[in-house]
Amino acid sequence: MTRRLRYSLITAFWLVCGMAAASGLQVSPITLTLPPTQNADGLWLSNTGDNVVSAQIRVYRWTQEGFEDKLTPSRGLLVSPPMLQLPAEGRQLIRAIRAGAPPNGAGAVQEAYRIIIDELPVDTQGKKGLQFVLRYSVPIFVQPAGEPPIAPQLRWAVRDEAGTAFLEVANSGGSHAQLADLSFTDTAGRRTAVHAGLLGYVLPGAKMRWALKPAAATFTAGGSWEAMINGNTAQQNIQTADSPR
Repeated sequence: MTRRLRYSLITAFWLVCGMAAASGLQVSPITLTLPPTQNADGLWLSNTGDNVVSAQIRVYRWTQEGFEDKLTPSRGLLVSPPMLQLPAEGRQLIRAIRAGAPPNGAGAVQEAYRIIIDELPVDTQGKKGLQFVLRYSVPIFVQPAGEPPIAPQLRWAVRDEAGTAFLEVANSGGSHAQLADLSFTDTAGRRTAVHAGLLGYVLPGAKMRWALKPAAATFTAGGSWEAMINGNTAQQNIQTADSPR
């Protein structure tokens, strides 16, 4: 069974049960990369609140198809422990362990996983109200054996669908691309801020698309994008088209 992934790192759920309470669950770091010579790494979960926090940790293989993120339960990466309780001010190391060999062979590319950490609601003994619980979605990337994978190779295009602009980005490289802080500059030098913060990821061999707030007419032919790609500022040329390919 596959699951669609939304690109907020933290998803909050309001549950009817108890007084409104803010969780103290924290996760660090927010992403991991396993080189081929390393079969495990760790995440730290900490509880900065005043109450015991219970959490469930699961692993999903992360792929992209039809402009969608898909999560499939996987044993390619294991986590230990899969369930835990953290006392107030407590910390726990979560180990992420590669179960098999890294990707290998001609054309091998980076594999992507997501570790989903769900805070579990506590028993409030019938008290009415709201409880705030968290979900963390942590990207884990497994590097292939041999030579380092080819860096992201991105092709950008803007599609005009009834006046709404859609940005499509295809990645023919061997590594993921994390896109953030997008702006567009037309041939006259006019700069438009398009998206602040994280837009999303494009995995190796995948193509993703996002609806943009500025009107499609903003993105004229010959313009260029500026974006943070894997934490580095880069410029990209674009194509324009009337409809998606």
